[in-house]
Amino acid sequence: MPTMKIRGGDLDLVEYEFNPFSPGENVNTLEIEKSRYLTPIEGMVRATTPGRIHLTVLDMNRFAPNRPGGGGVGFALQIRCFAEVECTPDKTVVDYSREPIIRHFVEVFKKTVGYDGGFKIKVRDHEQKHVGLGSTGSVLVALGHAMNEAVGSPLTREEIRLLIGNNYVEETEDGRVTLGFETGVGPAAVTYGGMAVMGDELALAYHHEFAEGKNVFVIIPESSVSSSGREEFDLLMNRARNLDYQDRELKAYFLLMDLIPALEREDLRKIGDVIWEIEFRGSKRAEVEHHGFEIYQHMNSLREAGLEFVGMSSVGPSIAVVTERTEEEMTKLLAPMGLKVAISTKVDNVGLKIERIG
Repeated sequence: MPTMKIRGGDLDLVEYEFNPFSPGENVNTLEIEKSRYLTPIEGMVRATTPGRIHLTVLDMNRFAPNRPGGGGVGFALQIRCFAEVECTPDKTVVDYSREPIIRHFVEVFKKTVGYDGGFKIKVRDHEQKHVGLGSTGSVLVALGHAMNEAVGSPLTREEIRLLIGNNYVEETEDGRVTLGFETGVGPAAVTYGGMAVMGDELALAYHHEFAEGKNVFVIIPESSVSSSGREEFDLLMNRARNLDYQDRELKAYFLLMDLIPALEREDLRKIGDVIWEIEFRGSKRAEVEHHGFEIYQHMNSLREAGLEFVGMSSVGPSIAVVTERTEEEMTKLLAPMGLKVAISTKVDNVGLKIERIG
């Protein structure tokens, strides 16, 4: 794997070398392994999780592939992932297209709780990959909770959330894994539902229901640039990092002094105003510009049309619109722009669901 250069300013240049490893290596149990009495159940456990919209990182300078954190804000979306898990005597069998990330977290979980058996695992995501809707985090939350329930629930929701964040990986082309970027926004939002505001080191600073009953429309404009792999690294750890040096205090102020009070009083338009300001600040500006100024053009047209909430998710190119308007109204509004609704859904204010089958 190549060595990546991270430049945060004229006198701030460091190098980070990605070192792929086999699933199950470099496990971080956070020292929470205890002498736990496990009671594996018979039958299957199914855990279902929503997707997520990741609206912004607070400070790109506070996270890296070997350091989860950075803060941020995002909300859960009613698009579904699930994991089905059954305990087996020894071997673990995985039915999922991205097997290495599953096998790695299985080993993280087993080492943490002291489980020496195996699992039969089936996982399905929402099939919207690398467009900013968070399939990896949602899948890992579902998997972690399904395994936990299957062996007698030795871990708390918070322990599972922190284990995911501190063991977050992406797969490589040769079937190994490498440490990935993780702010913790996705796992927090999909575990608890609603809107999550994160501090550094995966701290869940604030959580609240968001836009209950309103419609969410996801628009995925065409983009010629990648939102994953080396392109994502170059974006996040260079220009985005430099811009956050300038704007991180302002973004933090917006979230604490404007966004949280607006969430408390369920003021969707004010929430949308705050997110719109952040679209032009710090690392979020770099993420949007990564796809070209046409994304700003699209979002500005949507704002001028009177839509309450418009924001790009993660490194894009997905644009999330939260509004009282109907899908029919949105379709008519988008047609002259050459855009269309890719996903019509709502905010998920419930989060993780677990059920036993059989």
